[in-house]
Amino acid sequence: MVRQRLIILAVLALAALGLSVAAVACTVTATATVTGAGSLSLSHGATASISDTLDGSDQTVNYTVPLTMVDARGAGTGWNLTITSTTFNDGASHTLATTASSIASVSSSCNAGGTCTNPTNSTTYPVTVPAAATAPAAVKFFNSAVNTGMGRFTVTPSINVTIPGNAYAGSYTSTLTVAAVSGP
Repeated sequence: MVRQRLIILAVLALAALGLSVAAVACTVTATATVTGAGSLSLSHGATASISDTLDGSDQTVNYTVPLTMVDARGAGTGWNLTITSTTFNDGASHTLATTASSIASVSSSCNAGGTCTNPTNSTTYPVTVPAAATAPAAVKFFNSAVNTGMGRFTVTPSINVTIPGNAYAGSYTSTLTVAAVSGP
């Protein structure tokens, strides 16, 4: 009987201890510190090329330049893309007009494997790509408003090149200079 009482007392003590443990609670604060890489980055894919067959009429040919734009700053300050170029030249003193190239449109998409805030662009098209023997001042051709354009994107300008009907046959080249600049 004493043994039964001890067992009952032990069970009651364990039950009381269990109730007191269940009534104890605490809170934990989790802090996540996120830092930005501090810069914009821009890169391009393959070299662009176009071809055209002269037929005596003015013609327009098109090419695209897929660009990888990364805003890992984490600040939401926006950015813009600028462009300039050298004049299309065949190396034999023949050139296309300094206004031969224009950006007809630009598409953008978030790259796979990441989350992004799509850029809000306020640029209107077409945008003439300035050209000279040495690249002139750049012009803005795409932008990302404040609090947009954060993450990794493919930005693809579609560039039209006007070839006059009286152009000389040859292989013309032009060097594009594209830059990413902070701010919308």
